[in-house]
Amino acid sequence: MDDSAAAFFDLDRTLISGSSVFAFGMAAWRHGMVTTSELVSDGINAVLFRFGGSSDEKADAVRDRILEAIKGQSVSELEQLGDEVIAQLLDAVRRESQALIDLHDSAGRDTYIVSASPIEIVEAFAEAAGLTGGIGTVSEIMEGVYTGRLSEPFCYGKGKAVAINKLASKRGYDLRLSYAYSDSISDLPMLELVGHPVAVNPDRALESVASQRGWPIIEFSKTAKRVIGTTTAVAGAAGVATATYFAGLRQGRRQE
Repeated sequence: MDDSAAAFFDLDRTLISGSSVFAFGMAAWRHGMVTTSELVSDGINAVLFRFGGSSDEKADAVRDRILEAIKGQSVSELEQLGDEVIAQLLDAVRRESQALIDLHDSAGRDTYIVSASPIEIVEAFAEAAGLTGGIGTVSEIMEGVYTGRLSEPFCYGKGKAVAINKLASKRGYDLRLSYAYSDSISDLPMLELVGHPVAVNPDRALESVASQRGWPIIEFSKTAKRVIGTTTAVAGAAGVATATYFAGLRQGRRQE
């Protein structure tokens, strides 16, 4: 079994369709943690994110909104909020992504969600979805209450790479043998960190980089997966996707 490697999955528009932050915002609104106008703004940003991708400016706004929403709240309150959010996220998991998780699990690799969403929700969702663990944004807590500040780097962009490196060092993962999946150019640091980067439902910028570097590019739809680019000349979308995924599966079995 390939227990020296791991697979890392971005959450929004990769593991699930849509935005986990908007699901968090809806639950926060129901619990009075954000106003209606803030919720409407978040909804518009979620739609823009879904069809236009993320950006540093949008990510900073999301970070600030999350920190402001949880400031002064107890950890137990956020955990209760997470129960509502997780139920929605489980319904949004793409079946193709679940198949990828199952393949890596069969090959003996640990699997992780890597998201800018709060670590408490990401970890709980990872457990509910059957992954090894979750990496998310860690907020400062004093006497069981959130201060509204970060205690570790924001888990976005370079912050994701920092968090993965930290985990790999702790768990002994060989990142050259590991996999990463994302839709956004903002996750380029995470994708460059591993030996097997895969662009999933990529925005235009990531699609361009992946094409130039020969990375597999796959697109999931509600009914089928369509491969829009790959490093291997295999006839047919399903054939290319299967070859990409099972190459990793075979590699894991060879090391048993």
